[in-house]
Amino acid sequence: MMETRKSNGGSKLEIANIYLSFGAIAAISDMSFTVNPHEILAIIGPNGAGKTCVVNSISGFYHPQKGKIYFGGELISGLRPDLIAKRGIARTFQNIELYSGMTALENLMAARHIHMKTGVGAGAIFFGPAHREEIAHRRTVEEIIYFLELESVRDNIVGSLAYGQRKRVELGRALALEPKILLLDEPTAGMNLEEKEDICRFILDIKDLQNVSVVLIEHDMGIVMDIADRIVVMDFGKKIAEGSPEEIKTNPTVIQAYLGVKYQDAN
Repeated sequence: MMETRKSNGGSKLEIANIYLSFGAIAAISDMSFTVNPHEILAIIGPNGAGKTCVVNSISGFYHPQKGKIYFGGELISGLRPDLIAKRGIARTFQNIELYSGMTALENLMAARHIHMKTGVGAGAIFFGPAHREEIAHRRTVEEIIYFLELESVRDNIVGSLAYGQRKRVELGRALALEPKILLLDEPTAGMNLEEKEDICRFILDIKDLQNVSVVLIEHDMGIVMDIADRIVVMDFGKKIAEGSPEEIKTNPTVIQAYLGVKYQDAN
């Protein structure tokens, strides 16, 4: 029987005392935090702090040796990534992971497979229920293309797109899974200022208009302080602080470990 626990919100994510190690190297040590419905939680810290390992643990790519992860009160740690995605958790990757030989539209349609109900036989005939289902999924994807302003590149091969456009397609593919929680691993890395502003606008709209919670790994502190509701700070695999942006930017431990005196003086 699947383990459950009482949850105050249907899309609440709870990370409870997880440990993850690779041989003698501890990537995550006793990490605990929650992601509440309708919030943006940022995870920050120096390179190698364990931020991506946390996202990989939530999404099922890694399985922590200790601790538990609950989503909506249901234990999800130990599940396969596809089963976690079906429960409403989608992600993007630090390094873009798209089907580079397919179009932007085809990449988004590929993400709809977890919502498809017709069998192989009906899909092969492509008549009746299969045809209607294809139209419904196509309508959902077209809405995402419009939302992310991808109309001009919808039929372009992804491998030929500019870097910022590919990052936007990857965000769209995650949205095509219809997530309740979206895990974004450095979504603005390598972008210019205008592209970063666009991504920030999309993230805020995803939270406010689609009621999706967001876990954000980001090195740009200007972005973090502007859009995050709460921040978790990691260093050497451990959580060293948690709080609002105002609390984090004045936390002496965080300043010493990550932000630096210059950042404090600038604020």
